[in-house]
Parts: sequence; C-alpha cells; structure tokens
Amino acid sequence: MTVGVVAERRTDAFSRFAWGVLVYIFLVVLWGAYVRATGSGAGCGGHWPLCNGEIVPQSPAAATIIEYGHRLSSGLALMAVTLLCGWAFRLYPQRHVVRRFAALSIAFLVLEALLGMGLVLLDYVAKNASAGRAAYLSAHLVNTQILLAMLALTAWFSSVPGSVASLRSKPWPLVAALPVVMLVSVTGAIAALGDTLYPATSVAEGFGREIAVGAQRLLRLRPLHPLFALAGGAFVLFAAHRRPAGKANPRITAARLTILGLILLQWIAGALNIVLLAPVWMQIVHLLVANLLWVTLVILVAQIGRIE
Repeated sequence: MTVGVVAERRTDAFSRFAWGVLVYIFLVVLWGAYVRATGSGAGCGGHWPLCNGEIVPQSPAAATIIEYGHRLSSGLALMAVTLLCGWAFRLYPQRHVVRRFAALSIAFLVLEALLGMGLVLLDYVAKNASAGRAAYLSAHLVNTQILLAMLALTAWFSSVPGSVASLRSKPWPLVAALPVVMLVSVTGAIAALGDTLYPATSVAEGFGREIAVGAQRLLRLRPLHPLFALAGGAFVLFAAHRRPAGKANPRITAARLTILGLILLQWIAGALNIVLLAPVWMQIVHLLVANLLWVTLVILVAQIGRIE
C-alpha cells in the first residue's frame, strides 16, 4: 500500500469523524434549547459544575435530569472537539486550513461552556425575564453560530481534495448574508424566550398582549422576528442565487437548492410555530432548520470563495 493511499485513508477517517462531531454538537445545541424551552435551566440550582451541590444528583426531579443531561452531553462535546483538534494537528501540516478551523472550534466551544456557566451563576434561567438575560442569550447564540461554522468548515475542508490555506475570493453578497442570518437568529432567540416566559392561549390573545400599552419588553420585541425572518430570508435567497462567472458547479448548485428549500421550510415552520403557540417540539424543529440553513450557507461561502 502506497504512502499516498494511507494518507488518503487517514484524511477520510478524519473527515468522517469531523462530520460526526458536527452532528453531535447539533444535538447538544438542540438539547440546550430544550433546557430553555422547558424552564429546566435551574434544575441544578445555582451550582456549577456541581448539580445541587452534588457530583451526581440523588433522586433528581425532571428539570434536574434535563439540565444535568445537558451538562454531561456538553462535557462529551468538549472531549470530542479536543480529540478532533489534536487529530487535525497530528494529520495536517503547519498553517493548514483544517488545523486553523479545528483550533478555532475548540476555542469557541470553551467559550460556549463558559457562557453556559454564566447562565447558571448569573441566574439567567427559569423565569428570569430581565433585559440582561435577553442580551446574554443573544451573545450565547452568536457564539454557538460561530462554533457551528468553525466545525462545519473543519469538516468541509477536510473533505475537499487539495484544500487551500485561504479562499481565492470573497463572494460579498453571500458574506453579507452571514450577519443577516445571525441577526435573524438573535431575534428568534428573543422571541423564543418570550414564548417560554409568556405563553399565549391563542394567536389573537398573544398579539393583543404584544401591542398592549405597558407590555413586557420581550412581548414587544416578539413580533420583530417574523418580519426579520421574511426580509432576511429574501436577502439570503438573492445572495445565494447570484451566479458566479464560468461553468456551473454541481455542488454549488446543490447547496443553492438546499438553501432555497431550507428557507421555505423555515418560513413554514415559523408560521406553524405561531399558529400552534410555540410548543416545545416545534421550537426545537424551528431551531434545527435554522442551524441547518446557517451551516449550509457557511459552506456555500467556502465553496464559491474557493473556486472563484
């Protein structure tokens, strides 16, 4: 067996592991959303990393199981990304793009863990409806998005033969779409917090509370998300479907069609979320589609920037 074949098999194994880690982090993020949506963030009290003062909680309540499970899954995520980073540094040469994104992945995962710790220690959990919690959750979401982007780029560049150290060009409309999607996600996180803290009994009742004089700040902000989602989705469609010069690339075409499908699906999911009064399962589906859209957009930027 030649050296080239062995090296190719090693990079293939690394790539499969990188994609697997990305999928696992997706699940951890969704579990974190479940913790927030069920109001289980205070399940371990004000203790961190201990849970109610114990390493393993005894006779835990449902909220404790949910929160403790999320902490365990986050710990496994840290180990997985650490292994991914170490493997990248062992497999790829200095200054290689996969090394760079793997290192950034673990940096943002550590920051993610610290932000999660802050939620507990600052008591930004359960029924806390402060502006500080909304701002903190927004910062937490931005970090999560960047973490997913770094992991996605680690996996994608490890899958591409002849990865380059930098992009040949920057497709600016698509690059501009990245902060647009992030802004839409932030408004979505604020809206989801409002849905959790102030559940409505009907669409009409919920809308009436949002426009009422003296309405809670989170309720007043909640209608912004559908407007931002419609406008932001339209801009992403425009940016994603601008054709670069030269022959069409099948992978880029597939990514563009995927983005189109995900945006349409996200609009439908958002409408259902409103009509169904934001049940927990619908919030999780809505977030899943949003994260899939984000990762696909990040990879499309890398694809187009690499070939132009």
